[in-house]
Amino acid sequence: MRKRTSLDNVDIELLRIIQENPKMNLSQISKILNIPKTTVYYRLSRLESEGYIKSYRAILNAEKLGFEYVTITLVRGKYGKDYHNYIGNILASLPYVQSVYYVLGDIDFVVIAKSPSREEFMKLLNEMISSPYIERTSTMVAVKIYKEDPVLKI
Repeated sequence: MRKRTSLDNVDIELLRIIQENPKMNLSQISKILNIPKTTVYYRLSRLESEGYIKSYRAILNAEKLGFEYVTITLVRGKYGKDYHNYIGNILASLPYVQSVYYVLGDIDFVVIAKSPSREEFMKLLNEMISSPYIERTSTMVAVKIYKEDPVLKI
């Protein structure tokens, strides 16, 4: 079940539209939603200021750009006060890392990275394992991606 929000149906439709095509201009959105451009502008501004819209970005084709070495690394940190914040920030700052998830269970973090080569990934991995705050890692290499979609189904 989706968390209840203060968004109405127009807000939801507006989010769907800009998620699908963030380059769409206010006039086009206004026509689709059948509301004035000024209303679209003010609603977008409110959605941005309330944090519903984090940013507007192009989604690049990693494979075409040579970032074909996709890895999922499971990381166990050394336990201590606020260790998850410290380690999470270290992992998030490493090159090629796209996602860092703090998880519950036998491991502490899941790190997803897209590197241009095995050699570049090895440099990344060495940075991880040389940290005194990381106990151990286990890495899986994705050989084929069937789905990768940043779009939320709202």
